[in-house]
Amino acid sequence: MNAIVDGIRFCQVKQIFAPYSPHVFSDSFPGVSPRDCKNKDDSVQNNCEGTADQYGNHRSPKIVSLKHHWWWMMNTVWDGMKETGQHSGHILFIEEDHFIFPNAYLNLQLLVKLKSGKCPDCYAANLAPSDVKSRGEGTEVLIAERMGNVGYSFNRTVWRKIHMKAREFCFFDEYNWDITMWSTVYPSFGKPVYTLRGPRTSAVHFGKCGLHQGQGKKHACIDDGQMNFAIEEKDKVQNIDPRWGLQVYSNQVGYHAGFKGWGGWGDERDHQLCLLFASMYH
Repeated sequence: MNAIVDGIRFCQVKQIFAPYSPHVFSDSFPGVSPRDCKNKDDSVQNNCEGTADQYGNHRSPKIVSLKHHWWWMMNTVWDGMKETGQHSGHILFIEEDHFIFPNAYLNLQLLVKLKSGKCPDCYAANLAPSDVKSRGEGTEVLIAERMGNVGYSFNRTVWRKIHMKAREFCFFDEYNWDITMWSTVYPSFGKPVYTLRGPRTSAVHFGKCGLHQGQGKKHACIDDGQMNFAIEEKDKVQNIDPRWGLQVYSNQVGYHAGFKGWGGWGDERDHQLCLLFASMYH
């Protein structure tokens, strides 16, 4: 992985490492501690450490690390790096199994420029639909919908609103960062949180192995990196027209306020570490 990062030549790169990772602390919190309760252990009867979630299950380090990592990364990128500490504009967030089309940067620049005029209620700009299986409508209209988790970007004003909801984020019993955002953080803003995107995707999720995929017991997951989508000529150039109108998707299916969470995030130690990440640069 380090060799791949070192080989990047088309842009400036800074690699950052999460200090409180279960990979670093493999035999202590936030990794696996010797006295950790497991599964549905009773902490008193078993003389073990841990607070169960709403379903009676104790923490799994490999699961809770997802939410920890995202929150640590957000706080570090926005408030902990000299390169971005004074940046007030949009920052694009992508992951290792997201493929970015050749026109992504051009489209994102235009979406950010159009956002305030076309969609004043939009908090962000997205390169991809919130439905990760969709490649877009292919029509000639801009789309305002709920913020997706592939190729999303927002500015410091939005980050400050998110950061102010640290307690809501850190105490919600849900191990997925995105479901936590959809179910408790965004609803706490008091009005719908829309993102602006084009009608044709400029980013796709192609990974086949991960926490939710390829975890069958019989066969190991092998991701050969093959992509099941085609790059057409229109994906190589800016394919958004600023003259297009806006279509708003309201009342979309998915996670909303009132969803109580899938659990996995009930341990008080995780809550406190999460709050520590929110305050470490302040």
